[in-house]
Amino acid sequence: MDFTGITPVTIVELSKQNRQQVKDLFKKLKKKKPKNLDAIIHQLHEEAFKSYDCLDCGNCCSSISPIVLEKDIDRLSKHFRMKSSKFIDEYLEMDSDSDFVFKTQPCPFLGNDLYCMCYESRPKACREYPHTDRTKMHQILNLTEKNRSYCPIVYMITETMLKMEW
Repeated sequence: MDFTGITPVTIVELSKQNRQQVKDLFKKLKKKKPKNLDAIIHQLHEEAFKSYDCLDCGNCCSSISPIVLEKDIDRLSKHFRMKSSKFIDEYLEMDSDSDFVFKTQPCPFLGNDLYCMCYESRPKACREYPHTDRTKMHQILNLTEKNRSYCPIVYMITETMLKMEW
């Protein structure tokens, strides 16, 4: 996959260019539920990660906040040697869906070098991002569509999918 010209600055504009085509493709895939969808996306995921380094981007950590689960709070509190209640007060807020998310963007634990200060203890949503290696991909195509505006890897996967016969 060729990531030339895809930067955190350009990804939003690039993803708008054929948004309707992607929407139509995903609508078709949700309805059709191809048996090989997971395998195809997982293969594209593997190819993309061979040629792209997330540390060249960091847009996910700069632009979107993950849902922080109770287990994540416990793990992060322990990592920072804080009580869970203090961690929540200092770093988290409830979003409109009543999920905990970080109060600030970029992520409060994102370093200037784009390294995560709590990488081994990071939230589950961060561990799984960009969610292109999960099973039952047809169930999260809306999330994939959203993430293509933030993540060069998801953008390239969806661009490749547009060129495929379904």
